[in-house]
Amino acid sequence: MNRNIFNNHASTTGANRTLKNFPLKLLTLCFAFISGTTTAQAVTLNLVASGLDNPRDLTVGPDGALYVTEAGTGGDGACVPSPSVQGAEICYGPTGAVTKIENGMQQRVITGLPSLALPDGVEATGPQDIAFDLDGNAYVINGFAGDPTLRDTVVNIPDFGHLLTLDFDTNSWTRTADLAKYEEENNPDQGDLVSNPFSFVIDNGNALIIDSGANDILSVGLDGSNLTTNTIFESRPFENPIFPFPDGPPEISLQSVPTGIAISPDGTIYVVDFTGFPYPEGEARIYTLGLDNEPIFFADGFTNLIDIAFDSQNNLYVLEYSTESAWKNPPAPGSIIKITPDGKRTTIASVQGRSVTK
Repeated sequence: MNRNIFNNHASTTGANRTLKNFPLKLLTLCFAFISGTTTAQAVTLNLVASGLDNPRDLTVGPDGALYVTEAGTGGDGACVPSPSVQGAEICYGPTGAVTKIENGMQQRVITGLPSLALPDGVEATGPQDIAFDLDGNAYVINGFAGDPTLRDTVVNIPDFGHLLTLDFDTNSWTRTADLAKYEEENNPDQGDLVSNPFSFVIDNGNALIIDSGANDILSVGLDGSNLTTNTIFESRPFENPIFPFPDGPPEISLQSVPTGIAISPDGTIYVVDFTGFPYPEGEARIYTLGLDNEPIFFADGFTNLIDIAFDSQNNLYVLEYSTESAWKNPPAPGSIIKITPDGKRTTIASVQGRSVTK
């Protein structure tokens, strides 16, 4: 499990085993850089925070502090089948948190959020992403990574699979939108009944929430109103995939599995996908959302994309969880790739992702 956040400085210049069943998220590194060569540069990792329990994502708050979601380490409560470890169970504990990092100090400003994890604390799902609205109110999405019907019948912790509104003053939260229940009742992609709210942005008073389990984006008002399907990511035919076992089928239906979402400086919404099993190398894509909210192909040639961000110059950054198929062992390093407005790609960091972030 990951307990550290690093500041990344470039020295001269990122079975149905889809992410429906893949609860881990590689934490985006904070990084500083200048543009240069198209190959990865040597990097130095400087410790920014430590003692974190499975950090998942981060954002800068309206106060200028850095806020980090911690998915927690589960606990000894009710258990459900692990979505990614056959025969194992992930169990509940109130170990999720939000940490604030400011002026070299770190403090958990929210504790007790629900978490599910294996007994050793890995494969955790819990608080996944955090964002602030224009009034400074904080929101978190809490994942689940499983059949949403099990949340209420087995785990019996309704905060899973929700958009939550946080109150830092009282260390409390309220349930704003039930994303897991929406998947249970609607199943927009008509695929497996699985929910794993994973990443979100706030846009014009609405939260646009990626449910990586459901292969869709949901839209909901910040008051919980008008929860609807915004975008569905359809599967596509894929020939001659490489499997971790021999004699796989010559063609599969490859799921997209959206993971990261960001709004560019010009207001365009961008989404990255991880791809479904067997996570073919070079097949992860970047999409934009059109006027009808349908995904429009933007770029490909990536592997296991997990997050996306922009800087003020409209440079785009994507994070690869691993530069090789996610089932390979030992895992390959992850990378951060910069894409300039004219399409030039530069790998600005390559880091052994799972050793840093799991």
